[in-house]
Amino acid sequence: MKKWFIPIAAVALLLLIIAWMAGAFRDKIEPGLSELGHGGQENAVAVLREDVVITESVPAGIGARQATTISSRTLARIEQLTVRAGDLVVKGQLLIALERSDLESRLEQSSEQVNSIEARLREARQNLQRAEELYEKQLVAAAMLDQARANHDSLLADLASARQAVKEAETALSYSEIRSPIDGRVVERFAEPGDTATPGDKLLSLYNPGSMRIEGAVREGLALSLELGQELGIEIPSTGTLTTALIEELVPAADPGSRSFMVRASIDYTGQLLPGMYARMLVPAGTRSVLLVPEDRVLSYGQLDLVWVNGEAGVERRFIRTGRALRPGMREVISGLAEGEWILPPGED
Repeated sequence: MKKWFIPIAAVALLLLIIAWMAGAFRDKIEPGLSELGHGGQENAVAVLREDVVITESVPAGIGARQATTISSRTLARIEQLTVRAGDLVVKGQLLIALERSDLESRLEQSSEQVNSIEARLREARQNLQRAEELYEKQLVAAAMLDQARANHDSLLADLASARQAVKEAETALSYSEIRSPIDGRVVERFAEPGDTATPGDKLLSLYNPGSMRIEGAVREGLALSLELGQELGIEIPSTGTLTTALIEELVPAADPGSRSFMVRASIDYTGQLLPGMYARMLVPAGTRSVLLVPEDRVLSYGQLDLVWVNGEAGVERRFIRTGRALRPGMREVISGLAEGEWILPPGED
């Protein structure tokens, strides 16, 4: 008996495992249909057919209307750079300080030159006055009076030139302090303290965040129907933003290569918008008739969309194919539904 007990026990255990895997020890559900959990006919929504504006997606970019590059107007060494990329600045704020010792010396020399000419002019004015008095008494010749007047007038001209040199030196000295021309944000700085600033070389680049706009090349078939002030839909894929912009500029000449027109539209600034970001202009391209269904009546399983239809045979689940959200809360139905059918809220399986 001991010899047969172990094989019999193993077979019995194997049969129990097979029965357990087959569900013999679990509750069974009787076959049949159960009612889906819907709120009734009063919660049904009809599938609508509407004429909607169709848009064409046009690749575009985000830029700033107010963008500037800062450079020096004089050759000098950079002593101080007060900002870095990303810093916010206000109009008139000091951005770059250049070496100014040479410019200050030039201004001082010009000022001393003015003082020297003014002293000589006072002497010449006195000499001219004495020459006029002596000439009236016929004690000097007219040539002496003419010489005194010429000397006086020459010094007047020299004084005007020297004063102009002072203004030029003051202006050159003001170039040693480079201030922000706009309220904005620093994009990048191209130099560091100790570098030599050369006229025309880039030192900083700025843009005004409050002047953001969308720029895109629209094909001529669509661009010719656009107008200034018209509202366009804007999609920014990186942030998932769908907003609007107003056309502020239509370039009145097409690009010969692409046969497209540059369209610029102003957009409200948000902290997520940065120059150079990719965007899409949704340009109107006519109208077409589409079926619409509320988005909250569609249940998505991966790439499959499911709705509950209240038909003549009762409630049925139906897979449909949907398109884009053409307006808030409503989604386009490409196939699977017909106009006038009633859609119930999603049920519970």
